[in-house]
Amino acid sequence: MAFHEVQFPTNISFGSRSGPERRTEIVTVGSGYEERNQRWADSKRRYNAGYGAKTVDDLYTIIEFFEERRGRLHGFRWKDPSDFKSCAPQTTATMTDQTIGTGDGYETAFQLIKTYGVTYAPYTRNITKPVNGSVLIAVNGSLQTEGGGNDYTVNYTTGVVTFNSAPMNGHAITAGFEFDVPCRFDNDRLEIDVAGFKHGSIPDIPVIEIRV
Repeated sequence: MAFHEVQFPTNISFGSRSGPERRTEIVTVGSGYEERNQRWADSKRRYNAGYGAKTVDDLYTIIEFFEERRGRLHGFRWKDPSDFKSCAPQTTATMTDQTIGTGDGYETAFQLIKTYGVTYAPYTRNITKPVNGSVLIAVNGSLQTEGGGNDYTVNYTTGVVTFNSAPMNGHAITAGFEFDVPCRFDNDRLEIDVAGFKHGSIPDIPVIEIRV
């Protein structure tokens, strides 16, 4: 099993259906009250790309992508149209969107993260597949410069930001970025319906987020 650093065709993923999934156990006790237990610490996204395929050429694009991934065997990048930035989808990412750490004068590596919610139970999600060239980093509100020999580098396959010099104690490290979701196909079979010379569909192409 491997992960291919290639993005599923975005013209098709933008027509998909999607949403996060969680796993919660609920037991109703004799008094009628519920006991709820969270099985997964992190949510997993599920997608269905079948809704985005409209033409025979779209079908061929999916077949080619599916075959190179060997069905469910190899992972790939997926752009989630509803959640692919450090901010809301129709907002421009800025260097202060997300706080990813606080300097202590020693630590140089920080994982990109995105936090959902503010007041009651904020959820923090690791971002492991940032989009190349999209990451903005600030330390104590000052924009940093990316690249070897500059302020920091980004591992675009893991989402880890590494500074050449450790940020000073107490200085907030913030980030803005675009990102993909690591995914795989959730089926080893494609059922293709060719309605004509130019039109066709694959009714069901399940795609699921994976841990990397």
